Amino acid sequence: MGKTISCSVLLALISCFYLLFATALDTITPSKSIKDPDVIISQKGLFRLGFFSLVNSSNRYVGILYHQIPIQTVVWVANRNRPLKDSSGILTISDDGNLVVSNGKAEILWSTNVNNTAPNATTAQLLDSGNLVLSNGEDGASSLWESFEDPSNAFIETMKISTDVKTGRKVELKSWKSIDDPSDGNFSLSLEPFNSPEGIIRKNNQLYYRTGPWNGNTFIGLIDKYAAYLEGFYVADNPQQPYYMTYEFSNDSMLIYSELDSQGKFIEWKWDEGKGNWINKYSSYQTNCDVYGYCGAFGICDSSKRTICSCLKGFKPRNIEEWSRGNWSSGCSRTTLLQCQRDNNGSGASQGDDWFLEMKMMKVPAFPHLSSISNGQCKDQCMNMKNCSCVAYAYDDGIGCMLWSGDLIDVQKFSASGVDLYIRLPSSELDKEKSSKVIVITTVTAGIVVITISALFLWCGMAKQRGTNKRHKQIKHKSYSENVRESLIGVKLQQLPLFNFEELATATNNFHPEKRLGQGGFGPVYKGTLDDGKEIAVKRLSKASGQGLEEFMNEVVVISKLQHRNLVRLLGCCVEAEEKILVYEFMPNKSLDAFLFDPIRQRLLDWRKRFNIIEGISRGLLYLHRDSRLKIIHRDLKASNVLLDQDLNPKISDFGMARIFGGDENQANTKRVVGT
Repeated sequence: MGKTISCSVLLALISCFYLLFATALDTITPSKSIKDPDVIISQKGLFRLGFFSLVNSSNRYVGILYHQIPIQTVVWVANRNRPLKDSSGILTISDDGNLVVSNGKAEILWSTNVNNTAPNATTAQLLDSGNLVLSNGEDGASSLWESFEDPSNAFIETMKISTDVKTGRKVELKSWKSIDDPSDGNFSLSLEPFNSPEGIIRKNNQLYYRTGPWNGNTFIGLIDKYAAYLEGFYVADNPQQPYYMTYEFSNDSMLIYSELDSQGKFIEWKWDEGKGNWINKYSSYQTNCDVYGYCGAFGICDSSKRTICSCLKGFKPRNIEEWSRGNWSSGCSRTTLLQCQRDNNGSGASQGDDWFLEMKMMKVPAFPHLSSISNGQCKDQCMNMKNCSCVAYAYDDGIGCMLWSGDLIDVQKFSASGVDLYIRLPSSELDKEKSSKVIVITTVTAGIVVITISALFLWCGMAKQRGTNKRHKQIKHKSYSENVRESLIGVKLQQLPLFNFEELATATNNFHPEKRLGQGGFGPVYKGTLDDGKEIAVKRLSKASGQGLEEFMNEVVVISKLQHRNLVRLLGCCVEAEEKILVYEFMPNKSLDAFLFDPIRQRLLDWRKRFNIIEGISRGLLYLHRDSRLKIIHRDLKASNVLLDQDLNPKISDFGMARIFGGDENQANTKRVVGT
């Protein structure tokens, strides 16, 4: 009996000791400090807080580091501007309830510097997010200070870079002075509200880099929009609340963080377990064109050209000598005044003589004025602004109409993505444009005639050498085309428009990866824009796809005969050589699965919206099964085949596997397994 009691007491003592030790692993209290080289570790072992030195320095710092990464990776530094000179440092909660770093002489080198009314109940806990929180009470509900609100140069998951317009408080990143000196550098990164939120990097408090306005999905001034389309990336732009940007992954195995380095580059790093190193996935600074205002007012920067700076059409360098030396900061000025500027009273009487030059795939200038009017009215509003003040406009679906007055600064030509920018010019520049086009057309026409005649003679000379192989190829191609045309008979009866391949290639920028919306069993789907500005979805049959002409024609025949608000609308198709393409109406919100399985976007689907989506899908199926002229079974209905328009109305898509039944049939046999 005595032995049993003794064992019980011993186990109880061990348990109490373990609990005391466990609670102290990630927490500093008034009675528990950490001394160099001690550390505390977050509950799941993701981060540690302790003392460290950098490669080329003997100075000691207190900071937060990734704990499970073999390469020393610092995400926050406390005493960045006052390093310890030896290993006598201590991190403790002082008598006034502040977290402080002091040296062996009891000199305070860093402090949270907050007012604490209950210092004896204060704790500092390192969370698994990497956030160090100073708080009162056991539940930590009363937060006094957080490292996330006083960051260094790193931007990690769930951290918020923010600006409170009402109080003027900013949470911003501050670069290191160098890779081995974490003291305050020359660069800072913040989110500025302006008229629409933009990510801004400043150098010595002067604007150095800008992301372009946020349109609800991305920053439109990014060349590579990967960073803005990052899973879980979010920008809050409610004028009644602080503006902030943050990100959080649903995949815990993916480790990514960003930093503002000592050269002013905002770099995104991803941990590669196989290589055992950080991989650079994105950098804000890629060329000199990314530097704010590099080509001055009314200059345009194009990194693909040998001389990257030039003046916009209708403008000339303000200082020829500086431009010839490669200093473009003075910018450009108009060669001819606008017609409305030449009017004495500045009225709109002669404003019709001005026109707008369209410039595609552009980074829009800084500081636009925003208007909620439609795209079609944007040009008129710019033309009719008082005193001839509007010099350019652009339109983005997520932002609306953007108007500029005064100088146009930080204009950049992109190789992909970007926004169409319209520059206001006098009619005399239009005449020059027409003259140039006439010369170009004449030259090209003459060249085509010469090339055609030469090619004709060459073809005649080579005709006899082609022989049997050529004839076999012609017969094969003719047979293929006849099969396609026969399959299209049913479609032609439905008056379905036919697109040519060149038109669709132009609309999708030659099927550029930036235009890619997704991938299905049929093949990739691209976003395209026709010459009239209409947005379309282009579905291109992949040569590696298991589906072929049968499924392609099945989808054309089925959808061309259907008309319902909850079925995706087929606008036309293209069949040229081996190309088989379907053209649909564009759905800006993509597919239902993009909302259901995204932890951020799924919050947009309240129960009313979910019910409306369920009801819409049901109506579409009811139409297919009972109300349409043909009884159709979809056979591949899933979340990725339900598209959402701008109002989140569902539309069923992808009819490649659909089966048509007769009016009196209720069953049929199939030769193979289909569907998902």
